[in-house]
Amino acid sequence: MPTNTRRDFLKVVGLGALSASLSGFPLSAGSEDGKRPNILFIMSDDHAAHALSCYGSRINRTPNLDRLASEGMRFGNCFCTNSLGAPSRAVILTGKYSHINGVIASNTAFDGSRQTVAKLLQKAGYETALIGKWLLRKKPTGFDHWETLLGHGSYHNPLFNVGGKKTPHEGYVTDIITDKTIAWLDQRQGDRPFFLMCHHAAPHRNWQSDEKHASMYDKDSIPLPDTLFDDYSTRCRGASEQNMKILDNLTVRDVKSEWSDDLNERKLTIWKYQRFIKDYLRCVASVDDNVGRLLDYLDEKGLSGNTIVVYTSDQGYFLGDHGWFEKRFMYEESIRIPLLIRYPGVVKPGSESDSFVMNLDFAETFIECAGAGIPIDMQGRSFLPILSGRTPSNWRTSIYYHYHESPGNFGVRSHYGIRTGRHKLIHFCSDIDDWELFDLEKDPHELNNIYADPENTGLVAELKAELDDLRKRYKVSGR
Repeated sequence: MPTNTRRDFLKVVGLGALSASLSGFPLSAGSEDGKRPNILFIMSDDHAAHALSCYGSRINRTPNLDRLASEGMRFGNCFCTNSLGAPSRAVILTGKYSHINGVIASNTAFDGSRQTVAKLLQKAGYETALIGKWLLRKKPTGFDHWETLLGHGSYHNPLFNVGGKKTPHEGYVTDIITDKTIAWLDQRQGDRPFFLMCHHAAPHRNWQSDEKHASMYDKDSIPLPDTLFDDYSTRCRGASEQNMKILDNLTVRDVKSEWSDDLNERKLTIWKYQRFIKDYLRCVASVDDNVGRLLDYLDEKGLSGNTIVVYTSDQGYFLGDHGWFEKRFMYEESIRIPLLIRYPGVVKPGSESDSFVMNLDFAETFIECAGAGIPIDMQGRSFLPILSGRTPSNWRTSIYYHYHESPGNFGVRSHYGIRTGRHKLIHFCSDIDDWELFDLEKDPHELNNIYADPENTGLVAELKAELDDLRKRYKVSGR
């Protein structure tokens, strides 16, 4: 079944309905006192879903994020539309695909005059704030208060843009962002609900630990990914011709050490992997600790009962999967993102959903939770009904993905595709014209490209037709 557009949905429920009516909820259904809920949106950078223990991680434990999952809902099928930091953030702000919101690549500045979830919530009476990583090049708009890192930020003693002034800070970036988040909450006056975006820089490259976790995993050997030594034998050039290999492309700066020339390729790959993944997981541990700090703060201040807490990442990340680090590709590890939401009174604690949701839907969901109307031009769909345990019968059964940079950093060519419950069809479309098809049920690691198999001719035609429909629905033109 093709993905339903927002326009189709509104035709079903009536164009004049407010979002509270659309979901079947009265205004502020989850609050204990009838007030509209606060929204605390916590996002990390490059935190792969398979590096959270509540998502079954084999390599680390995340007790505070696990707490959020146990007190809220864990989404098993949340995907980004474009696995790249700046484009992902623009999608989250606007509820529109990259080709519509204007941020298709890392070096694209966001047009601050555009409609965003922050502006819409401001108009609905919310106090809005943004603290941490921004990446969108121009100063944030729609926020009553903002303090942002310069660029990707430094792990230690980072510079912040505070009111247009470069301001140095001493300490570890994840702690500082949390400190600033708590400080903003402490200074609030009045009883307006808040929408607060807390954006962590970790665990983005190059991974540097805080002092607390510096020796974490020193005595451990982290399990190797099943596909660490993938040879891309059935894949097209798009997969084999890239620059994100653990073996070839992790530098001395990344692994913080020279390596022995005596190591053969296999041993060097494993050595580099162990150095990289331990640093990455140490950064994740700090994020987890600081999520715990924020949850404890909400408890201490009596805010937990009327605050929606969201944890996610701007995209996934390859943790040695397919022999890679980085993201960008439409393969599972890159496009799947963690999504944990605690909403007291609406979300059943410890619940899970495998419905297809996307970062395209975040803005619409927050707007509906606030009891405001969702603009007709937004391309996502509120999943507030799913949070209540009532998935609409016409919910999407496939997603559209589009990565635009070509070749960009790491040599990843532009490509787009469709993912259904069982299959994934990818079209590499820049200087090459290649297709890949995977049966995710039989081949969850996406190792066997079955596009050229004669027996799949009908399946390919069906998927291409649905892909074309999605491209029309999302107003995609060109390649």
